[in-house]
Amino acid sequence: MSRRRKAVKREVMPDPKYNDKVVSKFTSCLMFDGKRSTAEKIVYGAFEIVEKKIGSEPIKTFHDAIENVQPQVEVRSRRVGGATYQVPVEVRSDRALALAIRWLINSSRNRSENSMTERLGGELIDASSNRGASVKKREDTHKMAEANKAFSHYRW
Repeated sequence: MSRRRKAVKREVMPDPKYNDKVVSKFTSCLMFDGKRSTAEKIVYGAFEIVEKKIGSEPIKTFHDAIENVQPQVEVRSRRVGGATYQVPVEVRSDRALALAIRWLINSSRNRSENSMTERLGGELIDASSNRGASVKKREDTHKMAEANKAFSHYRW
């Protein structure tokens, strides 16, 4: 972390098909080795699967999934007098979005369907209806923060 000046946040360009910045950020996080077109095919294919399976707007389902996976609190390690405490802190909105995207991608990669498009589509459907591995990850994070609520006075 630089001591001189704060790092500048770059503005994300919206994606070409839906004109949505969150979809563009999601595609960038999904991408391997700079292969944006492959990542876009996967995301748009997953949106088509969502539209076929549940019949609603895929963008709305995507935003519902992101909203359901975003954590409100998390624990951070804080060292106080030789002991390390897990201190619950509220999550900033940009970090909550980044965590939600990361958890959705990781849990869809761990699913057992045949292609990444099917995995991502299934995970988006599950997350939008409050089930699935990514929502469980958020619940575990909240439980951890709730369990360590006694240490919240160590917040900095």
